[in-house]
Amino acid sequence: MMPQQKYSKSKILIFAVLEIVIVVVALLSSVAYGSKSIPFGDVLGYLFNSGSDSFEAAVIAARIPRTVFGVLAGSALGVSGALMQAITRNPVADPSILGVNTGASLMVVIGIAYLNISSGLGLIGLSFVGAILTALFVYGIASYGFGGANSLKLALSGAAVSTALGALVNTIMLPDSQVMKEFRFWQIGSIGGATCDDIRLVLPFVIIGIIMALILASSLNAMALGDEMAVSLGVNVGLVRALSALAGVMLCAVVTAIAGPVGFVGLMLPHLVRQLLDNDMRLIIPFSAVGGAGLLVISDVIGRVLGRPGELEVGIITAILGAPIFIWIVARSKAKGM
Repeated sequence: MMPQQKYSKSKILIFAVLEIVIVVVALLSSVAYGSKSIPFGDVLGYLFNSGSDSFEAAVIAARIPRTVFGVLAGSALGVSGALMQAITRNPVADPSILGVNTGASLMVVIGIAYLNISSGLGLIGLSFVGAILTALFVYGIASYGFGGANSLKLALSGAAVSTALGALVNTIMLPDSQVMKEFRFWQIGSIGGATCDDIRLVLPFVIIGIIMALILASSLNAMALGDEMAVSLGVNVGLVRALSALAGVMLCAVVTAIAGPVGFVGLMLPHLVRQLLDNDMRLIIPFSAVGGAGLLVISDVIGRVLGRPGELEVGIITAILGAPIFIWIVARSKAKGM
């Protein structure tokens, strides 16, 4: 028996149209705004007539890979957060809150500083190993003692582990000026250096991870009723939880390997969808993907505009936007006794 739906088709349609409009505006703004602003008319003219060899055309062409990668990264982080919240039953679960981002970052820095690994695929592999080991470690700490892994213990364990691993990252980077120079912006979280090669590398992992999440959505809905109820409905709880964790960590790891630890996207979008629509994972996953893309691209545009003639990394902007929301969610959860 599934929970009664509290949303309507018209509400879903309105929400979907709103998200699509936001994403389109974000995409155009990402191509138009930066250290040099370009009118929307010129942007549209280039997109429909890419043969132009003007300076503005060159600027637009240089911003397109960054924008496309922002869409992929935002979608991946949004779905990753939704999966982590579902399998932990924790409204504040998120790759950054649980320390997964920092664990992935640590392995990437170790690979570059000590193992001389520089290929994108090698960095993704290291990032995945670091992310999954950190997730298991945080969950193990939170599960220790009376009461198991509740929302507060997961958040505190994730914060403690993230701080410790962040210190290790700095310890490795500071003595090596070359590693520090290469990763000082990456450590904050930035999509500014994304290339077409990065897009081709990340795209298969993002597609596979989101498809896995969509396939598992109905089973995750059943698990929200409790493991015993899910088993009675024919759900293999252990397998679904393992595959969901695998998809969530993979989506987080591939983004972190290329862009660094971008936080709070996976926290904000699933929670927003849950508040405006329902707890149905069949809605949360696709809307988190689309909304995450829009949020990350918009955050990147805000960073470029506020930081002119330079830019503020997207990780700074998402932290500024996400920190108040995180505090509100924790306070709300505590008031409900979660």
